[in-house]
Amino acid sequence: KVREQLSGSAIKAFIKIAGQWDLSEAQARGLLGGIASSTFHAWKSEPQKQKLSQDTLLRISLVLGIYKALHIYFGGKWADRWVTLQNRGPMFAGAKPVDYMIRQGQPGMFQVRRMLDAWRGGR
Repeated sequence: KVREQLSGSAIKAFIKIAGQWDLSEAQARGLLGGIASSTFHAWKSEPQKQKLSQDTLLRISLVLGIYKALHIYFGGKWADRWVTLQNRGPMFAGAKPVDYMIRQGQPGMFQVRRMLDAWRGGR
């Protein structure tokens, strides 16, 4: 019941962030666990009719946390560009953070979230 109540808002928030980050559809679907294009479009067209899995809600929660941390740390345009820029940091080794998160899945998303929280003075 709770997942059903949260799903529509979660999808809308994710779509908004993916747009602000200028992600391709493939990148957005990758962050959601590699869902099919048809599923992604169904979610976008009728978000209130969806019931997301616990895995997908967790992924969206991580994206929301990453988005918030970036906006606290960088603010403005850099916050929205950071995930799609190549990064020389040890975690990314020249890769874009979004590609790292897609490749590593939930554990990678957690790592990025923890790193950004540490940068902004969180735990």
